[in-house]
Amino acid sequence: MSVALKKPQKRLEKIKILKKLRLGNNHQVAYVADHPITLDEFCDLVDEDDDVELIDGVILEKMAAQDPHEDLFRFLLSIMVFYTEKYNLGFIRGSRTLVPITPYTGRLPDILFVRKERENIVTQKRLTDAPDLVIEILSPSDRPSETMQRLSNYEQIGVKEFWIIDQPRKKMQAFFLDEATKKFLPLDVKDSILTSNVVKGFWIKIDWLWQKPLPSVLEVFKEISGDEM
Repeated sequence: MSVALKKPQKRLEKIKILKKLRLGNNHQVAYVADHPITLDEFCDLVDEDDDVELIDGVILEKMAAQDPHEDLFRFLLSIMVFYTEKYNLGFIRGSRTLVPITPYTGRLPDILFVRKERENIVTQKRLTDAPDLVIEILSPSDRPSETMQRLSNYEQIGVKEFWIIDQPRKKMQAFFLDEATKKFLPLDVKDSILTSNVVKGFWIKIDWLWQKPLPSVLEVFKEISGDEM
């Protein structure tokens, strides 16, 4: 059968979806074709309204996010957009920008940052190289094995900095890519403040992430930037 993705029928005829599967206890939907779907085919088949990733040639639907996840996403994305635009540092994108990992795998991280001098890697359908920073916000349904797979994927393609925000457990991990070993190493956190290596001058109090309600975006931006908007 064919998957109900928003593309012309002519395109669907070229990639026949043989099985629609539900995986695990969270019933995540997977679409399996008669061959491993390539990244190029994936980009032609889906659009920005399809909340799916390509993992090892299989299309996986992402689970619907709960409100705490979306609220934290809004908080971080807003602050980082304000900050990077104020200082003309680069580009922030959120949750719909495809990051190629292999010819058969592409990720949709929650938030990513690309430095201004690398703006040419941002194209209409995908990035053409690794972003400088990736942020993933975990949900209760995310399994540790999935998180480690993402970490391995981003390390593999050379992402310079990777944040994992485990909202349910109120835990944050941050890594930087060691240039000598090409492996992720823990990023230092001092006095519960995380300072980015790749977003120049940007820092955040980790305690902000667990507050209910979350702090004012404008007030936090003023504190980080050190002045008024």
